[in-house]
Amino acid sequence: MNEYFNIALWEYDFYSPHYLWLLLLVPLILFIHHRYQNKNTNFIKFTGTDDQQSKYNFWSIRWLRYLIHVLFAFAFICIIIPFSQPYNVNINPPKIDYKNGIDIILSIDASGSMLAQDFDPNRLEVAKEVAKKFVDSRKGDRIGLVVYEGEAYTACPATLDYELLKNQISAIEPGSLEPGTAIGNGLGVAVTRLRSDSLVSKVIILLTDGSNNAGSIEPLEATQLAKAKNCKVYTIGVGGHGMAPTPMNTPFGIIYQNMPVEIDENLLKEIAKETGGKYFRATDERSLEEIYKDIDKLEKRKMEDQHIGQQPPITIIPFFIWASLAILVIFAIKRWKFRLDE
Repeated sequence: MNEYFNIALWEYDFYSPHYLWLLLLVPLILFIHHRYQNKNTNFIKFTGTDDQQSKYNFWSIRWLRYLIHVLFAFAFICIIIPFSQPYNVNINPPKIDYKNGIDIILSIDASGSMLAQDFDPNRLEVAKEVAKKFVDSRKGDRIGLVVYEGEAYTACPATLDYELLKNQISAIEPGSLEPGTAIGNGLGVAVTRLRSDSLVSKVIILLTDGSNNAGSIEPLEATQLAKAKNCKVYTIGVGGHGMAPTPMNTPFGIIYQNMPVEIDENLLKEIAKETGGKYFRATDERSLEEIYKDIDKLEKRKMEDQHIGQQPPITIIPFFIWASLAILVIFAIKRWKFRLDE
């Protein structure tokens, strides 16, 4: 039922948006209407008794006239907007078949530097929580998880069992592998986990907070493997600017020292560029969430574009309904408070 009354313009797109320029006529129409009303004030006759007339004051009459002007402008706007051919895919959402969803592999850096506390409580915990939210936002996609430090392993093969996947994401902890940051291994292992029969799209989201300093595969070599498999790689550099409290192993245990944030952005940009993906920089939790939302939108739009076979229908009924209601209210006010001589 709400679709018949929804005129929230920010939810609409327009096939002929140039007609919206007609809305610039609204102030002119309002001015003409106001002048016409003032000019014909002497012809408005109150038909009640003297006692009834004394109950009304100029304040209430003046505001009723203002209300009539506003309703008149509102009705005029609602009549103009249909010329721009509005449509809203949320009112009549396309039936999208997600059974042939895409493959997505999350490749997450779990090196010791991911415990740096420029995120609250640290980079790794924030990365895990945001990744789980991303998993919840997908429908019908097989999503897998690769974890890497100085080497990489498959923590979860691509699956539709999102609860299992989220449990594996929650279980990520540094220290289970050789120390270091093997970006090439993290990307290479992720490529091997992608299906060859995923025809729509294959995506890897590679997250790191450092530069490649370990592993048996060079990052650009792994990039060529991804490119050969027609796999798009979105890269995310995680970390603030300047210094960050970072854990250091000492003979007296782990202590935190301010260490410079060193992300090899040039490498991450090159990986994304070569595979048709995009590089993002996350400096806090909010920006990381926005990055995953952007990736989510990009890949959903691609899938929807391949499934939507026709354009959404033009939606004009809500605007005509509200225009009619506004006109009826104007008529009711004039009949209730005023009666024009015929």
